[in-house]
Amino acid sequence: MKITVMGATGRIGTHLVEKLGQAGAEVTAASTSLGVNSVTGEGLRAAIVGSDVVIDVTNAASFGDDTALDFFKASTRNMLGASADAGVRHYLALSVVGTPRLVESDYFRAKMVQENLIRAARRPYTILHSTQFFEFISGVVDMGADGDGFRLPSASVRPIAADNVAEMLVELAMGAAKNDTVEIGGHDQFGLDEIARMHLAANEDMRQVVTDNSARYYGVELNDDTLLPLAGARVGSLSYVDWLYRSMAN
Repeated sequence: MKITVMGATGRIGTHLVEKLGQAGAEVTAASTSLGVNSVTGEGLRAAIVGSDVVIDVTNAASFGDDTALDFFKASTRNMLGASADAGVRHYLALSVVGTPRLVESDYFRAKMVQENLIRAARRPYTILHSTQFFEFISGVVDMGADGDGFRLPSASVRPIAADNVAEMLVELAMGAAKNDTVEIGGHDQFGLDEIARMHLAANEDMRQVVTDNSARYYGVELNDDTLLPLAGARVGSLSYVDWLYRSMAN
C-alpha cells in the first residue's frame, strides 16, 4: 500500500511516517520543507500520484486571524483535486474534537470549512477528530496568561499523546474509508484549570492558576463538555501522568 503523508514533518506527521513504515506501507513524506506546498500546489501532484491513501495532517501557521481560513481553503481544495486526479481511494484527515461547537473561533471555523470541503468532494474519506495533544498543553496554559499567573476555565478535556493519535491514523489508513467522522480522546479527564496546575507543577513553575469559567479558549466561552469526544470515541492508551514522567526522564 502506498500512502502520502501531507504535513509529514510536523508533530503528528513525524510519528505517522515512522509508524506507517513499521506497518509495511510505502510512504511518501510531503511537506513544505520537503518541497511540497499544498497551498501553491508546488510538487503536490508528483507527491500524490500512485498513492492509495492520502493522509492530511497539515496545519495553519496562525490561529488567530483569517490566515487559517485562507490556508485550509486553498490547501484542502488542492489536495482533494490532486487526489481525485490520481485516483486515491481514501482521503484521511486529522481534525479536532469539538470543532462544530467552536466555530466562533477563527481557527475552528477554518477547520469546519476544511471538513465540509472533504465531505462535499464526494470521494471516499475519513475524518479523525482528536482531543488536544499532551505536547500542546503548554500552549493551552499560555493562552490563559493573566499578569503573573493564569486564568482558565474548569471545562473538561481528555488530552492525548500525539503517539496514540498517530497509531489511530495508521489503523484508519490501513482500512477502508469510513465516509464519516470518528473520534479519539485521552485516557483521563481533567478540567483545563486542573491540567494547567499539573503542567506548571511538573515544570517547577510556581505561578498560580485562577479558575474562571468566563475565560475563553481560542476566543470561545466553553461549556463543560465542549472539548469532550462523543460517546463511542476511541481511548488512547497513555495517561497524562505517565507521559509527564516519560517527558521529565528525557
